[in-house]
Amino acid sequence: MPVYKDKDKGTYYVSFHYEDWTGQNIRKMKRGFATKKEATEWERHFKEELAGDLDMTFENFYHQYEEDIRPKVRENTWKTKEFVVEKKILPYFKDMQMRDITVRDVIKWQNEMRSLETEKSEKFRGTYLRAMQAQLSAIFNHAVKYYGLRRNVAVIAGPLGQHHADEMKFWTKEEYMRFIPTMANKPYSYVAFELLYWCGIRMGELLALTPSDFDFDKSILSITKSYQRLQGRDVITKPKTPKSIRNIKMPKVVATEVQEFFNSIYALEPQDRIFTVSKSYLHHEMDRGVKESGVKRIRIHDLRHSHVSLLIDMGYSAVAIANRMGHESQNITYRYAHMMPSIQDEMAEALDEEWKEGFDVS
Repeated sequence: MPVYKDKDKGTYYVSFHYEDWTGQNIRKMKRGFATKKEATEWERHFKEELAGDLDMTFENFYHQYEEDIRPKVRENTWKTKEFVVEKKILPYFKDMQMRDITVRDVIKWQNEMRSLETEKSEKFRGTYLRAMQAQLSAIFNHAVKYYGLRRNVAVIAGPLGQHHADEMKFWTKEEYMRFIPTMANKPYSYVAFELLYWCGIRMGELLALTPSDFDFDKSILSITKSYQRLQGRDVITKPKTPKSIRNIKMPKVVATEVQEFFNSIYALEPQDRIFTVSKSYLHHEMDRGVKESGVKRIRIHDLRHSHVSLLIDMGYSAVAIANRMGHESQNITYRYAHMMPSIQDEMAEALDEEWKEGFDVS
C-alpha cells in the first residue's frame, strides 16, 4: 500500500513508482492529506489518468480531456465548452465509469435536457440542445480516438436538438433605414451599427477594430482579429475561422462616415481599439432604437443575417457572399436557401426555355 502516515505532522502521504511514456521508472510522492482515504483516492485518480484507464469516472476523464484540448483552442472557445459541460453534462455523468456509460444513459440525459426550462419558463432552443450534444460527443470521441474507448455512445444515441434555429430573423433594408436614425445623436452607436449592417461583420470583429484596419483610399476594411471579454479581461484573438480573415470592400458612403468619425476622436492612435463599449451597451442601444423606430427586435448577430439577405436580394452568388462573410459557399447555400426563392424561379424559367428550345416548341 503506497499510503503512509507522517507521524510528525499527523497527515498522510502517497509514495509509489510508475513508468512514464518513455519507459523510465519514476517515483511519485504527494504529501499533506488529512485522511488515509483522501490519499488513497488521489493515488487511484493519478494512476487512472496516467494509464488512460477508461475505468476512471467521467469527471476524471473530463479533466484529462481539458488537459489535452485546452492548449489547442482559443480561450473563449474553451470557456464556452467549459460552461456547457460543467452546467449541463457533468452533473449527470460525473460519477459514472467511462466504459460503463451506455447509449441508454445518453438517451435518458437527452430527455432530461429536453425537459429543462430557462429562467423565463421556456424550453431551450434546438440549437442550444445541439451544442450540449456536441460537447458530450466531443469528449467521448476524444476517449475513442486517444484512450481506447470502444465506441462513441453519444453518436449512437442520435441528435439532440437541431442544427439551425427554427426561424432566422433579419431586418429588411427598409426596417434598417427606419432604425438607424435613432442612433444619429450617438456617433459611436451610429457608426457601429453602420458597419454591422453594411459590412456584415461579427460583433467580436467590430469590437476588435483599430484605425489601422481601414484603408480609406480603397474603402477596404481588413478583418484580422476578434475581441472577447473573459473573466474581466479584454482578450484579442484570431477570428472565428481561418476563412474569417478577409478584406471587405465598404460602401463609399460608409467609409466616409467612418473616416469623419475618426477625425472627431481626439488623439486616436493607429492601434487603439475604436469601439471600447461593451456588448451589453450595444444590446441596450438596439433596444432603444427598436422602441423608438417600431421595428421588430432582432439580435445583434441577426444584422449579419440581414446583410446576407440584402446581398441575396441584390442577386449576388453564394460564392461571392461567402467570400465577403468569411464563410464556405456551401454554408451560405445551406443556411440561406429559404431566402433564395427567386433564384429557384429563375432556374425553372431558364430550364423551361431550354426544354422548349430542345423540342423546338414556340
